[in-house]
Amino acid sequence: MQSRLTYILFLLISIISYGQVNLSVTSDKASYTAKDVINLTIVLEIEGSEYNSQQTKLRLPDFSKFNLIGTGSITNGFMDPETNTVISQSVTRLALEPKQKGKVKIGSFLITINNKIYKTEPFDILIKDVDKKAAVAANISKDVYLNMEVEDREVYQDEPTIAVLKVYSRNMDNLRRVKNIHLPENNNVDVYPVSFAKSEIDPSDYGNMSSQVLAVFMIFPNESGYVEVPGASASVSSYAGKNKIVSNKVKINVKKLPEGSPEYFKNAVGNFKVSISNISKEKAEVKKPIKILVKVSGEGNLKNMELPKLAESPDYEVFAPKITSKVSTEITGMKGEILANYLVIPKKAGELSIKTENFAFFDPAKKEYVDLGQEVLKVNTFSHDQILESRTAVEKVNEYTNTFLETVNTPVLKTTSFKVKEKNRLHWNTLFVNIAILIALFIAYLLFKNWQKRRRLPKEDEPVKPLGSVAETEKEIRERLKTDVNDYFSYLENLKDKEDYQKFFQTYEELDSEVRNQYFQSSAEDFALFLENYKGAAIAEEYRNLAQKIQIEKYAPVKSSEGIDMLLKSIVNLYSQISK
Repeated sequence: MQSRLTYILFLLISIISYGQVNLSVTSDKASYTAKDVINLTIVLEIEGSEYNSQQTKLRLPDFSKFNLIGTGSITNGFMDPETNTVISQSVTRLALEPKQKGKVKIGSFLITINNKIYKTEPFDILIKDVDKKAAVAANISKDVYLNMEVEDREVYQDEPTIAVLKVYSRNMDNLRRVKNIHLPENNNVDVYPVSFAKSEIDPSDYGNMSSQVLAVFMIFPNESGYVEVPGASASVSSYAGKNKIVSNKVKINVKKLPEGSPEYFKNAVGNFKVSISNISKEKAEVKKPIKILVKVSGEGNLKNMELPKLAESPDYEVFAPKITSKVSTEITGMKGEILANYLVIPKKAGELSIKTENFAFFDPAKKEYVDLGQEVLKVNTFSHDQILESRTAVEKVNEYTNTFLETVNTPVLKTTSFKVKEKNRLHWNTLFVNIAILIALFIAYLLFKNWQKRRRLPKEDEPVKPLGSVAETEKEIRERLKTDVNDYFSYLENLKDKEDYQKFFQTYEELDSEVRNQYFQSSAEDFALFLENYKGAAIAEEYRNLAQKIQIEKYAPVKSSEGIDMLLKSIVNLYSQISK
């Protein structure tokens, strides 16, 4: 009986220890065509610090039936706050290209940890013939991958972290087909874009694949725990249509805010300042509104934080504010200010103390709460009689005049336009500047009339030329705007010989623009349609093919003189036919 219990105990221990290390492999689908890329994801999860003694690297199975075209890996490590267990995760991605068709077996991946070998189960995938009816866009999308990288995966609640969205492809031209970028959407996170400006193309990134940064954005997790950020998406366009591609998901460890927060702390995380001011120009009068501005400035979760409101008081009445924001989202954080414009109506004369609510925030840099307390604004209010007594004689006359002009309005003259504005001075500098402008305009008018008169005299003796037809006029304009393409051909030949390829492509773009303007076409697409209608479908198709070759050769990492020579011959041949 004792030996049986010992056996059961050892069995349970082995099962538990086996569960601490998990090695798995998955493919994005079960069947592929001969031109598809096979994406394998190998995940290694280790729970517990005693299993972190990895003795060997991940050993790959026999890939003699595939071409390994790309690889990449990322490792994450964090501690589960509830169980105090160290968890590390390593994710490896492989991109394979099949060499043969039919059912192909992918063997086991092996790794040795603490003198124990862990392996995955082998599985089969099916490689089929290429479907001739498949869209070109599908093939392109299989060669384009999105990857989302998060800068800091352990942050506090409502503390931002920066994410970068990159696109990878073996064909550099496919990177320019990626459009319609959509950032992640989830109730647990708030996402704000920083920049959608595309970076320069890196011709050799993971596995000799070209890459480009598509977007940079900021993530604010609004709850604690492990929060999963969904993948960002984009579309890959081609002549056959559009295909949607989605990036990887990312898990963020969101730490709870420390205990001991002030009673009136809400959700402000960052570093802020609060100010209050009276922006009304007139004296504060009882039962008349005054404008009070509450400004919160600094760096943090400005767009989703709860602002401090004006405290209620029996001495005044407060109306709902108008909120305006001047916030910029940058890589260093969200900075700016939030303005709350209040209308406050005093209920009594004398000195009023207009206060804001107590405000506190958590500073993640110092890992402590900061209590700003209340902001107080002292405002002296007056009764209507006190306002009248404090006015000067001139101000009283102005008020009586304005009241008369507002109430008495004749049908002949709109007298309200003659209202006297108080405390308004005559700016002599402005008056002199306006007079000088008027004199200059008058002199310019006289000179123009004189020039027009002298120009008209010799034309009276000239015979009137007969007007031609619309076609003749259009032909005359084209002849006048006609570009001498031979000069461009000679210049391109010199640039090719000097191997100044950057200037070569700039000169070609100038040539193309000049020729398109000659035919009143603003874009290359419109010009291709014009050529198809007036020069034939063959010329239009040759123009489209040349534009595509130019783009491929322009952004190729290594340029050959033979390729540039072939391009020059195609340019001379095509534009000589167009300019006939």
